[in-house]
Amino acid sequence: MAAGGGGGGGGGGSGSTDPYAGAYSDQKAQPAPTYPKRSGTKATQKGRKASNQSSIDDPAFAAGYRVAYDTIYLRNDYAVAIEQLRALGHDDHPNVANLIGYSYRKLGDYRQSQVWYERALKVDPNHVLTWQYYGLWQLEQGNREQAMYHLSRIAAICGTDCEEYKSLAAALEKPTGSALAY
Repeated sequence: MAAGGGGGGGGGGSGSTDPYAGAYSDQKAQPAPTYPKRSGTKATQKGRKASNQSSIDDPAFAAGYRVAYDTIYLRNDYAVAIEQLRALGHDDHPNVANLIGYSYRKLGDYRQSQVWYERALKVDPNHVLTWQYYGLWQLEQGNREQAMYHLSRIAAICGTDCEEYKSLAAALEKPTGSALAY
């Protein structure tokens, strides 16, 4: 899988095999997803959580999120994943909104993708994975300056050593007009 292609809500830390732990728990130090390898990443700034995460401990939500996550990253079936994510009833959770935005971007619907990325960032302005994916969206639209801004936001949230920063920085190093595989 290409860099930047996975993770719906990344955790921090390393060593776990649960790719969804950071997506639906209130833990401060959360394990990294197993696919793709994303050590040391986090969805939000350390110590902060989106205000709506209390309901995310619901096992039914967690199971549904896992199914949608796998639909995206294992089967690449973005239209079905959007339906699955919307059915969860947590559209304003930043991880859900981000994955809906990612799915629309992969389907080529940049207008809807932008709506969902902005929704995720409205709920959680420090949702680092959304900054990364939205930065890739900016690059795909030819907005290098905006992508650079997104990179600076990622650096402010998790530093320059996190996977989200490295992925967007690598995409920015490619010549303008290069095909991105994210």
